[in-house]
Amino acid sequence: MSCTMAQKKLQRNEKMFYLCTLKHKALQRVKVFLWYCTDFQLQIPERLPTKPAKTAGFFIIKPMSRLQVVISNQYNPFLNRAVEQYLTDHQEEGTVTMYLWKNQQTVVIGYNQNPYSECNVRLLLDEGGHLMRRGTGGGAVYHDLGNINFSFIADKSLYDVRKQLSVIQDALLAYGLQTEISGRNDLTYDGRKFSGNAFAKGKNNNLHHGTLLIKTDATMMQRYLIVDKAKLMKNGVKSVTSRVINLSEAVPELTSENIKQPLIHSFEKVYGNKAIILDFDTLIKKPEVRAIEAEISSHDFLFGRWEQFKTTKKARFAWGGVEIALQIDEANAKINGIQIASDCLEPDTIQLAEQLLKGASTKSAPNDDSGNEIIHDIIHLIYG
Repeated sequence: MSCTMAQKKLQRNEKMFYLCTLKHKALQRVKVFLWYCTDFQLQIPERLPTKPAKTAGFFIIKPMSRLQVVISNQYNPFLNRAVEQYLTDHQEEGTVTMYLWKNQQTVVIGYNQNPYSECNVRLLLDEGGHLMRRGTGGGAVYHDLGNINFSFIADKSLYDVRKQLSVIQDALLAYGLQTEISGRNDLTYDGRKFSGNAFAKGKNNNLHHGTLLIKTDATMMQRYLIVDKAKLMKNGVKSVTSRVINLSEAVPELTSENIKQPLIHSFEKVYGNKAIILDFDTLIKKPEVRAIEAEISSHDFLFGRWEQFKTTKKARFAWGGVEIALQIDEANAKINGIQIASDCLEPDTIQLAEQLLKGASTKSAPNDDSGNEIIHDIIHLIYG
C-alpha cells in the first residue's frame, strides 16, 4: 500500500516530519508508513473533518525521546552534583536523562542562599557533615542515605516539568501512594511534603531535580537546618519536621534502594521508550567532572562572599524569602555594594536585581522596566 503525499517536509530545528495527505481516509496509509519510521510517534488530531478538504491536512510525527538512566554509586555530594552539571552541559540533543543519587549527611542550599542563615554550619562540619551549594534556586534541605534524589536533564524541546513529576508520582503508585503537586515546587502525601523541586536552564538542556524523603533522620534534619519562623507561620506549622513526611511512615517496606526500579519503570512508561543505562564510574573519570567537583567544593564557592554578610533588609513574599545586605556610600548617596540571599526559584533573577541596584542612588529607586515581580518587590523593600 502506497501513500500519496502532497508534501513531506522535515524541519530540522523542530525535529518533526509534516506529512500531508490529499484524502483524510489516507490516515491508515500514514500508519503503514510509520513501519519505516520506528523512531517516531504519530500525533493525530482527535477529530478529522468528515469531508475531504481541498487543501491537505497535516499529521505530525515527532521523534521519540532518547532515554538515559544514571545511578550514582557514591555518596559524595560534590561528585554527585558535578556529574549532574556535566550531563546538563554535555548531554546529546534529543535526550532525556533520569539521574538517581544519594548524599551522606549533607545540607544542600540554594544558589543564592546565605549558608550561615540556613544551617548550623560549624556543628554540621564538626560532626563530619557536608555543606553543598546547588546551581538552582529554592531552599535548604537535608540529605542522608534514607533520602534519594532525582534529576531530569532534558533537551529544551522535551523538557516538561509536569511530565517529569508524573514519573515520580507513577512510581509511588506502585506502593499505593496517591501524591499531589503542591505550592510552588513541592510534592505532598496526605498534605505533608516529601519532595522539594528546583529548576535551571542550560544552553541546550534544562535541569529539574528534587528530593524523595523516604527514611530520612528527622532528628538530624532539625539539628542542622535553621528554618525561618516566617516560613513556618506561612505554612501553619511549628517546626520543619511537622511539615514533612517520610514515605516509609505510610509504607514501611519502602526504601531509598527499592524505589529505584519502580522509578526506572515509570520513566520508560511515561516516555514510551526503553532507557539505556550509563556507567557512573565512566562518567566520574571525565576531567570535566573532576574540574566541576573541585570548583563547587571550594571554600570560596561555598562561603566566600557570605562570610561578612550582614542583613539590613528582610522579608518574605509569595515567591520566597529575601535577605539584603547593603553597603551605602553616604557622602555620595549611592549603593556601593549589595548582596541578596534568597530561596527564590529563579536564581538568575536575583543576580539581575543585584546588577540593577549596585551603584544606584539611595534617593530614588532605579528604573525597572522588566515587569518582573521579584525585582519589583526587592526594589520596593529597599526604597519603600
